[in-house]
Amino acid sequence: MKTENKIQELSFEFAIMIIGLYKTMTEKKEYVLSKQLLRSGTSIGANIEEAIAAQSRKDFISKMSIASKEARETRYWIRLLDKSRIIDMDYAMYLTKIEHIINILTKIVKTSQDSIK
Repeated sequence: MKTENKIQELSFEFAIMIIGLYKTMTEKKEYVLSKQLLRSGTSIGANIEEAIAAQSRKDFISKMSIASKEARETRYWIRLLDKSRIIDMDYAMYLTKIEHIINILTKIVKTSQDSIK
């Protein structure tokens, strides 16, 4: 349970960061990529919350897998913003945080899958 609580906190903090980035992007008149990033970046934590309340181990794995997919999508949008320079800013902090979240989610999913085999 300790890992789930850690990922719960990390994903919530990351969602707050993404909301701040979204605000910055919309202030600079970027609406399309910012909306994609907002959706995927905040969805990570929502799926983790659902996983914590899962009705079964399989349900838990499914929700955590969805959170992992959302995290990977979020990484994609951040990398796209970084390389395209649509909004010229430093995205390194966001990339570091999302990589950390992806690593933890991958470990949770793999460990959970192994436990039901």
